Amino acid sequence: MAHQSELIADDIEQYLKEHENKDLLRFITCGSVDDGKSTLIGRLLHDSKMIYEDQLAAITQASRTSGTTGDEVDLALLVDGLQSEREQGITIDVAYRFFSTDKRKFIIADTPGHEQYTRNMATGASTASLAVILIDARYGVQTQTRRHSFICDLLGIQHLVVAINKMDLVEYSEARYEEIVAEYQTIASKLNARDIQFVPMSALKGDNVVNPSESMAWYQGPAMLELLENVEISHDQNLRDLRLPVQYVNRPNLDFRGYCGTLAAGVLMPGKAVRALPSGKTTTVERIVTFDGDLEAAYPGQAITVTLSDEIDVSRGDWIVAEEDTVPLASTFEADIVWMHETPLEPGRLYDLKLATRDLAGKVTAIDYQVDVNSLEQRHAEKLDLNAIARCQVELTAPVPVDDYRTNPGTGSLIIIDRLTNITVGAGMIHQPLDSELPYEFREHDSKANVVWNRTSVTQQMREQINGHGGKCVWFTGLSGSGKSTLANALEVELNRRGYHTMLLDGDNVRHGLCKDLGMGEEDRAENIRRVGEVARLFAEAGIIVITAFISPFRADRDAARALFEQGDFLEVHVDTPLDVCEKRDPKGLYQKAREGKISDFTGINSPYEVPTSAELAVNTDTMSQQDILTQLLKQL
Repeated sequence: MAHQSELIADDIEQYLKEHENKDLLRFITCGSVDDGKSTLIGRLLHDSKMIYEDQLAAITQASRTSGTTGDEVDLALLVDGLQSEREQGITIDVAYRFFSTDKRKFIIADTPGHEQYTRNMATGASTASLAVILIDARYGVQTQTRRHSFICDLLGIQHLVVAINKMDLVEYSEARYEEIVAEYQTIASKLNARDIQFVPMSALKGDNVVNPSESMAWYQGPAMLELLENVEISHDQNLRDLRLPVQYVNRPNLDFRGYCGTLAAGVLMPGKAVRALPSGKTTTVERIVTFDGDLEAAYPGQAITVTLSDEIDVSRGDWIVAEEDTVPLASTFEADIVWMHETPLEPGRLYDLKLATRDLAGKVTAIDYQVDVNSLEQRHAEKLDLNAIARCQVELTAPVPVDDYRTNPGTGSLIIIDRLTNITVGAGMIHQPLDSELPYEFREHDSKANVVWNRTSVTQQMREQINGHGGKCVWFTGLSGSGKSTLANALEVELNRRGYHTMLLDGDNVRHGLCKDLGMGEEDRAENIRRVGEVARLFAEAGIIVITAFISPFRADRDAARALFEQGDFLEVHVDTPLDVCEKRDPKGLYQKAREGKISDFTGINSPYEVPTSAELAVNTDTMSQQDILTQLLKQL
């Protein structure tokens, strides 16, 4: 509701014009339970004549059943609208209220005081420019006072009004007021907020809320409403760094291509030299288009469409910044994260992240420390539970422009989304990028080429997270005809039936492609196994269970393949079927040709087979059923 003004009756159009051009202050109220946050808001609305008659009648009636102020009207019921809030006499969810005065428009967020609703309080503070922190004059600075001050500071709120409430219950004592101010100054010394004001008041009685108090003549400062009307917030905006995250590419016809978004920081004018990130391409701004016509200049918070002088590649999620601005591109960074879901945050788990207008996948790789929001102490944490706040290291699947939240809140913040339920589970404030190293490293190798090792942004753990299981290699080895291929095929069928991602590499099939240039001599057979081992490792890094079926007769070759994998990720299965059984089967007629001298270097006849000494499993297809073997294999996996 708008404030009472004579212009409403005399010149409604002039009133609406003036009302439209007022600036807007978003602020929150926070503090301990029963400090009087909701009562303060109710008093602000009541004394500034912001309550409709039917609203006042409704809360007057509700005060008789749910009120906590005796015979007086309980103004807290204006914002404590949930049934559970009225029953318990506390604030649970964030309640928003709008009002205006001759000087300014206001949006108030009444935030809960309980620690278990920290996420709700952080949500309300995320868009606020000022915070009113209430302190009960009877109890002074409490644990919740420190917690809420810390969260407000974490979210970059520059203006704090410390309202020392319920002064009527301490007989309007100036000494008590000064004592609490001194007590809070110890907290203020640890905060980054540059503007902290103190007001003694009684929200219940109306002292120093809208009108100055007659009971506290010793206080010469402004009342609460006067402070709110006059606090200077225009300098809070960053007009130095240009940031326009592109939300939409507008292409209505062949003659127009515009890049739409809300200007997050800086001042943008036609002719401005700009750079698109992450591509780095430069150009100049041609026009700034809005529904009401072109602008000569755009300021933070304005929704605009920008046309550029050159045809460069700019997509949703890209940033348009000033050409001279140095903005780091990083795939890893430090961030303060507020966790907002009952399911804990676990490092290594993949989430969807939204940074400005860009959506991409990422994960928390490490929790540097968790902040005890009550004592502000830093402590070790393996995971983050609901309402926890921690400094974390975040890794993305691609490099993106990164801003410090305190400098550019619009582009330095992020939200974390569960990939399965699409629920927002966390919010973060970026601290600094961590990508200080090169995207490659020099490793020792035996390659004949002069190469380096390039790091990939998508890790094996991230791929495994998507697949729902780890990557492994099951290596079947044994004589020809022992049943390796049959077992490998049966295992893959069973794993696929259970929902696992698999790949089968069969010895004969590989020699049709990857190893078609190799013969059957000892060196070529060793190279055949080396290539297969490398391919198997790549599949395992993709989070796939790779199954191989190769005679692989030499122990050194099999050990070299094992060395490519982490411990526990390589399962060697010796299919120990006797030679006479294999030769009797002879499904391909190879044993007969070897006996006749038509095949040289045939394993088991004229070339040795080195029995594994440390195989994870040994099976015999002559004495064991296929189902029994599969059962043992699945237990091993």
